[in-house]
Amino acid sequence: METIYQTNRLTKYYGSHPALLDVNITLGSGRFVGLLGPNGSGKTTLIKISAGLLAANSGNVLICGQEPGPATKAVTSYLPDRMSLPREMRAGDVVELYRDFFADFDGEKAKEMLCDLNLDPRQRIGAMSKGTQEKLQLCLVMSRSARLYLLDEPLGGVDPAAREYILNTILRNYSENATLLLSTHLIGDIEKALDEVVLLKEGHVLLQDSVDHLREEKGMSVDAYFKEVFRC
Repeated sequence: METIYQTNRLTKYYGSHPALLDVNITLGSGRFVGLLGPNGSGKTTLIKISAGLLAANSGNVLICGQEPGPATKAVTSYLPDRMSLPREMRAGDVVELYRDFFADFDGEKAKEMLCDLNLDPRQRIGAMSKGTQEKLQLCLVMSRSARLYLLDEPLGGVDPAAREYILNTILRNYSENATLLLSTHLIGDIEKALDEVVLLKEGHVLLQDSVDHLREEKGMSVDAYFKEVFRC
């Protein structure tokens, strides 16, 4: 199995506060991986460093063997945890922007997904609800033919009725040669689709394992194990 994503002793501080400490993760191609942990565990920091938006204090991230930069951004499709596009733009304009900006972007696929989710291409981003904005960003991100997908809480503001469609959209639109790393608190909604999980706790990797092995070893679902580990 080809290694798509790897971190080596990745460490990040905000002032004197450690957000990530000696994080070592290796992910192969064709894997749908859940990045799990409570608030403040370092999930968003890890994804932002991987997307090239933050610098680590030490250690590194390798995507297809290269550290984050122009070459990795060409093969990485990133969904941030909040809207990152200008509020005055219309949905249809953003599709054209992505078409011009990313060589691997399929504009027709994006328009089809917008239609499936009842998103009006004439609507301005600023007039959309948080859930609608998340649907728009997901359509854009999953319309790329990337090697690595980094999705930070794609289901957080989406109504339950749309979650199954969105999860199916994610599963249908990444290839067997790609790796998908998804951060979420909604473990019960995505567990059935996951191949693997990475659990972060206070900036450390508590566990990386296949979902099947974790269930067999612990005798419980990933959701139940998460609740047991992080019980208040």
